[in-house]
Amino acid sequence: MTEKTVSTDKILVVIDDRCGLCSGGARRLARWDKDDKFRIVPMHSDLGRTLLKSYGLDPDDPVSWLYLEGDTALTGFEGWARVGQVLGGLAQTLRLLLLIPAPLRQRLYYAMARNRMRFFGTDDLCRLPEPAVARRLVK
Repeated sequence: MTEKTVSTDKILVVIDDRCGLCSGGARRLARWDKDDKFRIVPMHSDLGRTLLKSYGLDPDDPVSWLYLEGDTALTGFEGWARVGQVLGGLAQTLRLLLLIPAPLRQRLYYAMARNRMRFFGTDDLCRLPEPAVARRLVK
């Protein structure tokens, strides 16, 4: 068995690499990440599945999305808001998600996550990725 290590000085986002919304978000993150702070982990990779399981998330559940920064692990809109905060600039508008009351925010996230393929279609982030995405992919 090959052990995979990930540099702990990078922020990891574990995303569904087959979802149009998630893949588009990863492409934007790669373009906006001027300070090279992020690494993108496809949830269907061995590493992605392992990370999701280690944080109590089901890698086969469409609502699984994970943000890892040091000892901080966030999911859902809380993770998205933190991505915006770290990226700064226009991406900081993602922090507005935190203005939604927590119970409603969670219901909205689950509804969006469970229907994202229907609304946004499918994609394959890992098939011939843009150079900015390719250098951030960790499988």
